[in-house]
Amino acid sequence: MSLSSPSSFGPANGKPVLVVATNNQHKLAEIKAIIGHSFDVKGLADIGCHDDIPETADTLAGNAEIKARYVKDKYGLECIADDTGLIVDGLGGEPGVRSARYAGPGHDSKANMELLLDRMVGLHDRSARFVTVVALTLADGGIKFFEGTVEGHISASPHGSAGFGYDPVFVPREAPGLTFAEMSTESKNAISHRGRAIRALADYLLR
Repeated sequence: MSLSSPSSFGPANGKPVLVVATNNQHKLAEIKAIIGHSFDVKGLADIGCHDDIPETADTLAGNAEIKARYVKDKYGLECIADDTGLIVDGLGGEPGVRSARYAGPGHDSKANMELLLDRMVGLHDRSARFVTVVALTLADGGIKFFEGTVEGHISASPHGSAGFGYDPVFVPREAPGLTFAEMSTESKNAISHRGRAIRALADYLLR
């Protein structure tokens, strides 16, 4: 692989350090649950980064690359970053790349979810999918991408209190009758879009 070795992240507590370009503690916990046994996973705050990294691309891969390269360029650390979109067929693919900012720039998960449900009133087609794209900076200056997708549909109302974002209204095909927010972390990670993308990343790093 292009990355010379996982040790290029730098050893810590016997594990190589892996910086994740996020301040979202729920997301960080999900990633730690998947690869924390092999890496010392750190968020932006752990490396002293409190910047509001812009997400100005019009694709998930573009936004993931912007965030990963920002950390690499400013802090000299190899980094992974992700961007996730909820794609609803009945809304022509919305909210898509704007999922985190659907109701405005404030990243208000409740407002985003309420707007989504409002726009879906009366829609027959409630099929949807989550897509996550992860970007990994490489020691040679390149970028490698990993993608994960989970199919499902949008429920008529929120259910459950776990997870974050649109989890209370997304029902995955592999667990009919349950939203992501009603599932345990372990069960969700086993089938989730982010879980699949991060496992693909881990397979690459550890091969």
